[in-house]
Amino acid sequence: MQRWGISEGSLPPDSIIDFRSPSLWQVYRAQIALVAAIILLQGGLISGLLWERRRRYRAEADARQRMTELARVVRFSTAGELTASIAHEINQPLGAILVNAETAQEILKSQSPDISELPDMAELRDIVNDILRDDRRAGEVIRRMRSLLKKTPFELKRLDFNDLVRETVELVLAVGRKVELVSVITPDALPILSDRIHLQQVILNLVANGIDAMKDTSTENRIISIRTSRVEKFAELSVSDCGPGIPEDKIKEVFEPFFTSKAEGMGMGLSIARTIIEAHNGRIWAENQPGGATFTIRLPLEGQTS
Repeated sequence: MQRWGISEGSLPPDSIIDFRSPSLWQVYRAQIALVAAIILLQGGLISGLLWERRRRYRAEADARQRMTELARVVRFSTAGELTASIAHEINQPLGAILVNAETAQEILKSQSPDISELPDMAELRDIVNDILRDDRRAGEVIRRMRSLLKKTPFELKRLDFNDLVRETVELVLAVGRKVELVSVITPDALPILSDRIHLQQVILNLVANGIDAMKDTSTENRIISIRTSRVEKFAELSVSDCGPGIPEDKIKEVFEPFFTSKAEGMGMGLSIARTIIEAHNGRIWAENQPGGATFTIRLPLEGQTS
């Protein structure tokens, strides 16, 4: 039939065909069914993995958004604790500006209208320089606090950890807390991938906690030590105080949510700090040292993993 091109449809209805070549399905039915089942199973598995990946991505994005919002709340709380110092530090340059401006006004009233002939020209220059310096000082305090409190998404960027620590130290000094701040910054560059605002918040929180821990310490012994170093493939920061230290039975609880030793505290500062550090693939821990407590942060250097 194949040789003469006769189709099966042209045969009588009761015809019997012998020596028919078996079809591919007839020969390999079991194998074809097995391969089809495997393909269907793999397709279902891949679809499930893609759905799970999408769900996990959304969950991580939601968790990061909640962390950002909660971290901002904690920043506002920290700023509230610093309010009195901020107001004092801004009032000082504003008061100095007012006194200098009034002095300059009196000099101008008492002298010739020709300014170039004034005998007190040098004094006026000094007054104007003082006004500019105090104005910049007040403006810097406001700028730093606005930067700390502004709402920003969590975003990792390349920066030098040493520069961030220096900036945070300057912020603490700017708000005029009554504490001696000793910073030892390593000369080694510490390039990291970091969110500047969130990591600065962690350091500021550790410093603020150290200051609170020394509230019963004599003024001359109220010292906060901040040190940076490079430890193998990591950038490390330690913040030490001269307070009474952390009770040994509480040292593992300090990073738990709502744990606080302050009557007015929320107990979220260190918990958020740990969340932020872990989001940077880093570690944070606390330990007692002779003469106080030390909090240590370790972050992977750029291109390294923890």
